[in-house]
Amino acid sequence: MITKNLNDAVTQLKQGQLVAVPTETVYGLAANALDAKAVAKIFALKERPVDHPLIVHVSTMEQAKSLVTSFPEKAEKLAKAFWPGPLTLVLSKNDRVPELTTGGMQSVAIRVPNHPAPLAIIEQCGFPLAAPSANPFGRISPTTALHVEQSFGAEAPLVFDGGPCQVGVESTIVSFLNEDPCVLRLGGLAVEEIEKVIGPVAQVGKSAKSIAPGMLPQHYAPRTPLVILEEKDSLPSGRLGLLSLHQPANKDAFEAYEILSPEGSLEQAASGFYSALRRLDEASLDAIVAYRFPDKGLGKALNDRLERASHLN
Repeated sequence: MITKNLNDAVTQLKQGQLVAVPTETVYGLAANALDAKAVAKIFALKERPVDHPLIVHVSTMEQAKSLVTSFPEKAEKLAKAFWPGPLTLVLSKNDRVPELTTGGMQSVAIRVPNHPAPLAIIEQCGFPLAAPSANPFGRISPTTALHVEQSFGAEAPLVFDGGPCQVGVESTIVSFLNEDPCVLRLGGLAVEEIEKVIGPVAQVGKSAKSIAPGMLPQHYAPRTPLVILEEKDSLPSGRLGLLSLHQPANKDAFEAYEILSPEGSLEQAASGFYSALRRLDEASLDAIVAYRFPDKGLGKALNDRLERASHLN
């Protein structure tokens, strides 16, 4: 059921139930982050591996600090610069946070979302929300309330409709577990912006062990095979769909196409990325062809999503 009544969402969460909530990045499948029984329902509905940690959403810096053993100076600089916003910090957790929420790890991933609905819900609930993307594990992330209902069908939880997500891709994750900060996942905040605040940051390799959401080789995947090509490459046979930033010269070779930003705006492309991928996935195609994005700013995050979505093809 989809609702616009905030009190309905708060009541469900206080009762230990799941509610899908909007954020600026994607819709999240939320539960009380401090209640292991409630958090277990997230893993069950998503069919998510229990060793895959969840992001904990808080409404203030003070609430974030109440969940960790320390808050390094550089982490605080980033939080002050980009919270609320699409930035997740990985810090050492304290005993308030159940290990189920953190995938059995002694660290916790935390952010303050930049959307009035989850902030109001967290304030009224009085507890932080664990909220991975509100879709079956490994599939396309939802950016509207309807996407959530379509993803789960009859098993869909209550969905609070806060409109389409504005950023459109998940948060950037930065770990402060070691002396030097490290980007674990590219996302809605460009690495270039982070480095303006705290200087150079390392980036984890693609083959690294999954210690944060979105690090598995296959993720964000449509059911239709997705292949990444350059415009000069020859096309596979069959009914093809196209996902591209610009309108290419060969667009007539495709049964369906999604042009994300004729003006070349990576922000606009990110905002519409998952919705476009869903439409192509529903178009009864043999394959989806994606052309790479410019390797800068949010283009890096979009290319990361393409690579993980195409992993088995």
